[in-house]
Amino acid sequence: MDKREALAALEREMRENISLPLQTNLVFGEGNLDCEALFIGEAPGLNEDIQKRPFVGRGGQLLRECIRGLGWRENEVYITNIVKRRPPENRDPLPDELAAYTPYLTRQIAIISPKVIVPLGRFSMNYFLPEAKITRDQGKPFQVDGRLVVPMFHPAAALRATGVMEEFRKGFKLLPEIIAGAVPATAVSVAPPAQTKVLQKGLF
Repeated sequence: MDKREALAALEREMRENISLPLQTNLVFGEGNLDCEALFIGEAPGLNEDIQKRPFVGRGGQLLRECIRGLGWRENEVYITNIVKRRPPENRDPLPDELAAYTPYLTRQIAIISPKVIVPLGRFSMNYFLPEAKITRDQGKPFQVDGRLVVPMFHPAAALRATGVMEEFRKGFKLLPEIIAGAVPATAVSVAPPAQTKVLQKGLF
C-alpha cells in the first residue's frame, strides 16, 4: 500500500467511525504526501466546514500567503488539523475531542513522514511539546524523538495582534533554514506516551 492508498483508507475509516465526536463535515487535510513541511492546526472553522478543506478562511489565507512568500507552492506542503471536524461556534476543542482525533493524526503523520512538523497554535503545539509555551517557543526548532517540530502562532491569532503577526512572519521566514539544518534545534528527550509512535520514524 502506498501513501495515497494508506491516507485514503485512513480517511475512509474516519468517515465510517460514527463514534467520533463533532459529526459535521470531515476536513481530512490536503497537499503533497511527500512534503517537507506539514502544517497542523487545531480544528476547522466555518469556512473549512463548508468547503471541506483546511485553512481556507482569513487565517488560512494568511498561512497560504506566507507559504508562497517562501517561494513554495501550496501543493508542495501538507495542511491539516488535529480535530478534523468543526466544534460548535468555533470554540476550542475539548479534551475528549482531542483524545478521539489524535490517534488518527498519529497515523496520518506516520504515513506522510515530513521533514518538519509545524504546529499552529497552542493546542497543536502541546500535542508534541506539552511543556512549551507558544509566546516563548514560537518559531524555535525542536527535535522530538527524531522529528523536527517548529511551533508557530496560529494565523488567526496573528490577525488579531500586530506584535503576534510580526513574530509569526519572522518565524515563518526561518523555515527553509531550519529544514536545511542551518538553525540548531533543541533536543527534547522524552515524548509523552500518547504520541511516542507519532514521532518515531519507519512506521510506514
